[in-house]
Amino acid sequence: MRIDKFLKNSRLIKRRTIAKEACDTERVTINGKPAKAGSEVKIGDIVHIQFGNSSVTARVTALTESCRKEDAAGMYEIIEG
Repeated sequence: MRIDKFLKNSRLIKRRTIAKEACDTERVTINGKPAKAGSEVKIGDIVHIQFGNSSVTARVTALTESCRKEDAAGMYEIIEG
């Protein structure tokens, strides 16, 4: 699954355009490497997102094409944030 789509579906970032923008400005990394919007993410990958002064690090636990808001938190596990 593309990282921008994962970030939107998991509700870590609310809109896909904002997720793409974050990737383009190198504020998103997958396993320590800068991620482009089209980068593939797999179960077990570590995703780090930089939001201004704060940041979130999460492990990918599930990949679903679409999910309800209540189920979105099951797509990742917060490691640091």
